[in-house]
Order: sequence, then C-alpha cells, then structure tokens
Amino acid sequence: MTDIALIGKKIGMTREFYKSGQSVPVTVIKMEKARVIDVISNDKRGYNAVQLGFGKIKNSKLSKAMKGFYSKKNTEPKKKLKEFRVNNTDSYKPGNEFGLEIFKDTKFVDVRSRTIGKGFAGAMKRHNFSGLRATHGVSISHRSHGSTGQNQDPGKVFKNKKMAGHMGDKLRTIQNIEIIKSDIENDLLYLKGSIPGSKNTEVLIKKSSKKYFKINYD
Repeated sequence: MTDIALIGKKIGMTREFYKSGQSVPVTVIKMEKARVIDVISNDKRGYNAVQLGFGKIKNSKLSKAMKGFYSKKNTEPKKKLKEFRVNNTDSYKPGNEFGLEIFKDTKFVDVRSRTIGKGFAGAMKRHNFSGLRATHGVSISHRSHGSTGQNQDPGKVFKNKKMAGHMGDKLRTIQNIEIIKSDIENDLLYLKGSIPGSKNTEVLIKKSSKKYFKINYD
C-alpha cells in the first residue's frame, strides 16, 4: 500500500553544506498543503483510500459537476485531486490538512515529475545511435538510423522500434533522493542533487518505497 504523497513546485537549484563543511547541490521544492476531501472505505469501494486536494482554483474555472462535488463536500475547491490507497483510514478525516510534517522522520523520498521536453530529435541524439559511415558511398544520410524493417515476412516495422521522434516530456520517478533540509515555516524542501523538469514543474513527493542504507556525512 502506498503512503500519501505531497505535490510541490520545483523552484530551482542551490547548495547547502554538511556539518563537515562538504558542499552539496540541492533542488528546492515549494510544497503545497494537502487537504483531505474524501475518505474512501473498504465497504464503499472494496479498498481503503484517501482523496487529497492540492492548490487553489477560482470557482469560475470549475465545471458544474465539480462545483456540485465541492459544495456537497462543504470544502473550498482544489485545483488537483489525487487518490492514495492506505492500510487504515482511521487517522484521516475530511478537512484535515497535511504539510511537510509528514516527512519529519523521513530521510529518503521518491520524486515523480515530468522531464524537460526537447522537441523532435534524431536517432543519434535520442537513442545514442552511432549513425552511418562518414565516407564510402554514404551521402546526405550520415546521421540517419538506417534500416528499420525486415523482409517480406513480417513486412512491417514493429512497434516501439527506436527511431527519431519526440524526446523528453515524459513522467519519470527518481527513487531514494536524500532530504538535506526542510523549512516547515516557508514550506520548502531541499533535496540532494537534481530532479527531472524545469523551473515551476509540478513534483510529486512520497516516502521512499525501497529501503536504502547510506553512510551519513553530516
């Protein structure tokens, strides 16, 4: 079962220092508070889960159905709704809010965000192909990906063949990223190293799903 996660916005990168004086690059995430919109019980749907709302949105931006949904729940509208399965729903009640404090005793987190889009790229840039020869009969097509299909049988190009195409702009999860510092007053989380995406990218952060042991340099 997954733990609940928080959504944040990537502000940029800077650096922090361990107590030993070692410099460490960090990515700064501005976190948003999550509000419990609905608690889903096993009797109702066959599984236990909590529905969390993130971000603010104007009433005028909502559809009629969503306006009815939020008025029925008697809560202010949220920009994004996410559902997380939990083992036990006893500690969750509609209207409860969660912030950075849920990562208080957590050292490592998993981060999911969208990578930077790089447009249409050739096979050499996108898949690290070596390209064709520089001479000996090759003209114009030095950076092409070469043959893609087979003979008359099967007479087609198989799906997922590595070819030129849209590069980047994909959801990626980076596991076991170390939390260097958390600023609860300003809702800032400092994560070691880089994470996918450009500035203002939406980032989903949850407790690490794999156990990870590491020497601490603090």
